[in-house]
Amino acid sequence: MTNYKKTKDSVSIESQQEAMKIAKATQKPAQTKEQTKLIAQGIEKGIALYKKQQKEKAREADKQKKKTQRTKQNNVKLSDIEDKQAQQEYINNESNKALPWILLAVSWAAFIYYTVLGF
Repeated sequence: MTNYKKTKDSVSIESQQEAMKIAKATQKPAQTKEQTKLIAQGIEKGIALYKKQQKEKAREADKQKKKTQRTKQNNVKLSDIEDKQAQQEYINNESNKALPWILLAVSWAAFIYYTVLGF
């Protein structure tokens, strides 16, 4: 089993073959093999540059997608926190409204008990 290591400047075999096909397809009648090879090398470089640009675009799109997802998650978390705070405030307000009435009833009951029984 042979391991192929790709360096930054290496081009895949498929790209080389495709470049050679394109170079041969556009070959002029008076063109030498060396000239065709040079044209194929130029096409290979173009293919490699195109692939590199596409990878960069894909990385940038992925970064933007992740950033958007994080922003949405943060917004959802903030809205959940705000909802919980609003519910807690409502509960606190409702319990605070009943407290004075309870205290009034207890004080009246204590007053009546004190006056009727005379303690």
